[in-house]
Amino acid sequence: MNDLDLKNTLSSHSIPDGFIKVTDKPVQGLSSEQKAILNRKGNVLFNEGKYDAACRIFVTTGYSDGLVRIGDMYMKQNRSLTALKYYVLANNKAKSENIYEKLSQIISILIK
Repeated sequence: MNDLDLKNTLSSHSIPDGFIKVTDKPVQGLSSEQKAILNRKGNVLFNEGKYDAACRIFVTTGYSDGLVRIGDMYMKQNRSLTALKYYVLANNKAKSENIYEKLSQIISILIK
């Protein structure tokens, strides 16, 4: 995969703002080797603090560990709903359930 292919793949799979789960399947047609290369690039971008670019790669490849790290970063920023989106995309039930529990507690308090 050359840089132009990578750029076209990433630009066509943006993540809209908001809480809605956008996908649960990575882009079809990527080989294991291409995914590994992209995931390494995503990890480099994440470590450089370029979270949006890393996130686009992780969503494109379906790299659950990367998506969880994006979610963890949002949790540290007290952005639970945004974090939840990435935990759900990563199929991380444990971290998702923690946020669901907190949300249900908040709703219970509001109802009372």
